[in-house]
Amino acid sequence: MLIVTEVGKEHEIADELLKINGVLKTSVVYGEFDVVAEISCPDLKSLDQTITKLRKNASVIRTSTLISS
Repeated sequence: MLIVTEVGKEHEIADELLKINGVLKTSVVYGEFDVVAEISCPDLKSLDQTITKLRKNASVIRTSTLISS
């Protein structure tokens, strides 16, 4: 998942996201997006729950989800 955060919140968000079930890894990046999160879930329902938790953070402005097989 690609994430845009409030200015200066990228490191805080990257650390907080690791506490969410299904989030394996986060990286702070530079450019259009601020954080990349690697997520692994056994099914689409649990993926939806994980993504919903991520998006509820007030410092997360926008996300883009990329699903690989």
